[in-house]
This record gives sequence, C-alpha cells and structure tokens, in this order.
Amino acid sequence: MTDKTERPLSPHLQIYKWQITMAMSIMHRATGVALTFGLFILGWWLLAAASGPEAYDQFRSIIGHPAGVFVMMGLSFCLFYHLCTGIRHLFLDSGLFFKIPEIYASGYTALVCAVALTAMFWLAIVF
Repeated sequence: MTDKTERPLSPHLQIYKWQITMAMSIMHRATGVALTFGLFILGWWLLAAASGPEAYDQFRSIIGHPAGVFVMMGLSFCLFYHLCTGIRHLFLDSGLFFKIPEIYASGYTALVCAVALTAMFWLAIVF
C-alpha cells in the first residue's frame, strides 16, 4: 500500500528570487575556495625563490604571461572581496546594519570597495 498524499517540496533555487545577499554569500564562499588554491601559487613562489635564480625566472615567466597576470588579478580580487565581506560580516554579527536597506547598502559598499582596492593595488604595481 503506497501513500498518495501530496507533500510540499523543500525549497530550492528555482523558488527563491536572487538577491544581493544570496549572491554575496555564495561569492564569499567561492572566493575563500579560490584563495585556498591561491596558496599553491604562493607555495610555488616561495619554493622557486628558495631554489635559485633559474627556478625563480621560470616562475616569473609563467606568472608574467597574460594568463598568469589574469589569474593573479583574479586572486587579488578574491582577497579583497573576502576581506571586505568578512569585515561586513563582523558588523552584521555585532548587530549593526541589520535593517534590510542597510544590509543591501553594506553589500554594495563591500563590492565597490573590493573592486576599488583591486584596481588601486594593480595600479600601484604597474606605476
């Protein structure tokens, strides 16, 4: 004997309307994962520096390639984004900016700050 009673489905992504809070939470987690992979590049850099000039020159040639620069720019954005949203979470965890308009404003502020910090960092490297 089977039960033919219709039961409600649990909520899923097709029901929810995308909001900045959802997107920023997912991006915060994704940037954390990206930064974990960035640790391998940091380790490679340190090993290359400790291994001598030939190994370091090889590292620099790979990282200096446009694809390498793109990866490093992405990692620097991940670092600044994760930092800004982490600071935002500290404020939220302390009970500040907890009204809906303030939550949205702090989210956009964190995103703008991350982009601005990334741009300033790379402009400082180039010039």
